[in-house]
Amino acid sequence: MDIADLVLVLARELKSRGWKMATAESCTGGLIAGACTDASGSSDWFERGFVTYSNAAKTELLGVPAELIEAHGAVSEPVARAMAAGAILHAPVQLTVAVTGVAGPTGGSADKPVGTVWFGWATPAGSFTEHQRFDGDRAAVRAATVRHALAGLLQRLP
Repeated sequence: MDIADLVLVLARELKSRGWKMATAESCTGGLIAGACTDASGSSDWFERGFVTYSNAAKTELLGVPAELIEAHGAVSEPVARAMAAGAILHAPVQLTVAVTGVAGPTGGSADKPVGTVWFGWATPAGSFTEHQRFDGDRAAVRAATVRHALAGLLQRLP
């Protein structure tokens, strides 16, 4: 399913529940929020997006502890989880997705190569995380991240 189709299904499912969602994005720089708001009527189910590209933004806007980032790095499971939890705490929503990763072409390391992305989702039922590694250039990694984030939102709806 392409991104636009995922958004349409997500919109229908959120509206049927009376739910709203928010995003907390680092490596995608707002592309998930952009994909959601490309859909007409998205104000019925999309509340807000946090673009927290810097570590300071993750701390200031989402409440991610600086010590957590220092201990694990911005691209990590604990930070993705904290970003998703922070978004649900700082927005009147029932569903959030957070992404933090290395889109490339620079910034990768042996432990976190280009294409490494951590996802976090928060719902009333709890929080969930997942790690993926995507191939391709920066645009391909970011597009794959958007697609996976949206599919993950759908999977976590009750």
